[in-house]
Amino acid sequence: MVLARLAHVVHRRRAFVVLVWVVLTLFGAFAAARVSNRWFESFSIPGYSAYETNQKVVKTFGTGEQAPFVAVFQSKGDVTKQDLGQAIAKAAAVNPGSRVSSYATTHSKAYVSADRHTTIAEIYPPGQNTFSGTSHISEVRAALKANAPAGVTANLTGLLPLQDASSGGGTGPSVLTEAMIGGVGALIILMFVFGTLPAVGIPLAIALTSILNTFTLVWFLTYLTNVSIVVQFLIALVGLGVAIDYALLMIFRFREELAQGEDVETALTETMTHAGRSVIVSGSTVAVGLLSMVILPLPFIRSIGLGGMLIPAVSVLVSITLLPALLSFLGPRINKLRVMPRRFVAVSDPEQSWWGKWAQLVVRRPWPVAAAGAAIVAVLLVLGFQLNPSEAQAKDFPGSGDAIAGRQALEHAGISPGVIKPFVILTPTDKVGDVVARVRHVPGVVGAVAPTSWRHDGLALVEAIPSADGSSKAVRGTINRVKDALPPGASLGGVAPEDRDFVHAVYGNFPYVLLFVILLTYVLLARAFRSLLLPLKAVILNLVSLGCAYGIIVFIFQQGHGSQAIWNVPATQSIIPWIPLMIFAFLFGLSMDYEVFMLTRMREAYDETRDTRKAISLGLARTGKLVTSAALVLMFAFFVLSTSPGTDIKQFGIGLAAGIIFDATVIRALLVPALVRLMGRWNWWLPRWAARPLRTRASQPVPESA
Repeated sequence: MVLARLAHVVHRRRAFVVLVWVVLTLFGAFAAARVSNRWFESFSIPGYSAYETNQKVVKTFGTGEQAPFVAVFQSKGDVTKQDLGQAIAKAAAVNPGSRVSSYATTHSKAYVSADRHTTIAEIYPPGQNTFSGTSHISEVRAALKANAPAGVTANLTGLLPLQDASSGGGTGPSVLTEAMIGGVGALIILMFVFGTLPAVGIPLAIALTSILNTFTLVWFLTYLTNVSIVVQFLIALVGLGVAIDYALLMIFRFREELAQGEDVETALTETMTHAGRSVIVSGSTVAVGLLSMVILPLPFIRSIGLGGMLIPAVSVLVSITLLPALLSFLGPRINKLRVMPRRFVAVSDPEQSWWGKWAQLVVRRPWPVAAAGAAIVAVLLVLGFQLNPSEAQAKDFPGSGDAIAGRQALEHAGISPGVIKPFVILTPTDKVGDVVARVRHVPGVVGAVAPTSWRHDGLALVEAIPSADGSSKAVRGTINRVKDALPPGASLGGVAPEDRDFVHAVYGNFPYVLLFVILLTYVLLARAFRSLLLPLKAVILNLVSLGCAYGIIVFIFQQGHGSQAIWNVPATQSIIPWIPLMIFAFLFGLSMDYEVFMLTRMREAYDETRDTRKAISLGLARTGKLVTSAALVLMFAFFVLSTSPGTDIKQFGIGLAAGIIFDATVIRALLVPALVRLMGRWNWWLPRWAARPLRTRASQPVPESA
């Protein structure tokens, strides 16, 4: 076999292999520093009306892509009689080119509370919406307060200030810090798994090599296409988890072969032949999940797919070259330098371990085990189907300070929460009056105005304030009604319509992404397992596992069970739209790792014994500890993400962490072995007509005794 020959070559040329990877990794450290200046930080949805409208507005007026700041003024008397012009002008001047609307420029009641004690001004900052762009929130707030008339209280709120408040002012651990925290967590887990310094050090060395060399390839990729800044977080944390997963699998098998009395080269060959093959299949499934992102018509998500795909590719390459070279150097010394009690070091008979006893229970009682797993899954799936992909409403942002005080002032004054994300309509100047008249009477709109200063080059802007929050379900109907009411030549823009276009762009094309991943994964697994039914079960269970991960984040964040107590995030009633997509891309492939680890070992045992029950017992006993350990490492790496500022990153990190550990326990420890037991000999069926196009051997399972 190719992997066996590669094992012999690596064993004989191990010093050269290690030297090559050391040089490449040092260059990777250089590349990681260089790529930091080349990240793509913009969102774009080409071809979608709201995005295209906003881009025309930015090109013509310099503003319109970002949500406005909302200046809130309160006084004990009629606040509209106060001279607020200087405060508004000074606040707008902080970001030169800002566009402003207020009661003074529009005389619209939508800007004033019923008791006339509270009024607002919309201040649109210039420029595009980027990940690291700054609109000088603190300076705008300071200018607003310093120039407010005596007796008037001024607060600055709006989408950007609320996001800033919810993220603690933008403070949080860096990518390097998160990777280091994840590495420390992995180190502790590996100590309990292996108990010796060499066995603990190798996975961390493999992870470091994989991460830095992935940065090299991504650096090169940035010269061919834009690559989203999000990729740096994925390389650091997913790279850490995936590389350690593969190293665990290889080291487990190598130590097992040594314990059976094999010499180093033979142990290495067996490790590469079996565990190495599993690593390649696992890496392929992770890559397929990420590659599916290129189907979506969103450039920054496509770049995440392309950049993210390099993570498992590099990890696989490092695992089948550098890792066996290091194992060849160490040999039996991998069990030396013990730092934990001997029971963590000794390679015992897996069938006598806790996992071996559990496997025997599953074989004897498959129906109760399957029923228990199905009951847990059913509860989470019900929650998962309640997923509401939408931006958080203004009322759901956590935090404290001036932005939150301004939001509360709007609520108490009865001013529409729609001022946070107002609609902006681009129209020819000669149609301004018609547009205002039409939109003002649309149900769900509390006001429509066209400040005379919002005109340039034959185009004008109309601001329409919806009666509901721009992220609420109610506003979706309002968007449709406003679009229907517009005359020819006018188009609807603003943050809320663009957010809706984003959801349509992602989830309107999601069935194609799902079909691509399912078909390609099924073909890969059918060849790896030499079966038609096992890959079908694997794909179905992976989708079930994904639905349960959605159920977990719905329960925690959307419904708010524990999010307030742990992360100071109230119930959001929604999940940020890009999060379910990215959880799918990563979790589908990562959780499939464990399926591959477990079922390839069961397939190997079945080929030796021709007995399904024996195959389940051996496969689960030999991979249970591996899968659990690998899942703990990944869970900790993703949990670190929840320490980052921002509700979106918290949802993403917890979704992945909870999904990984749920998959490794309920799905892989309960449902997988129980279903394999119930399917009996048909697990191993691969007729000749199916084996031929897969370029593998047919499998005709023999009848088994009851």
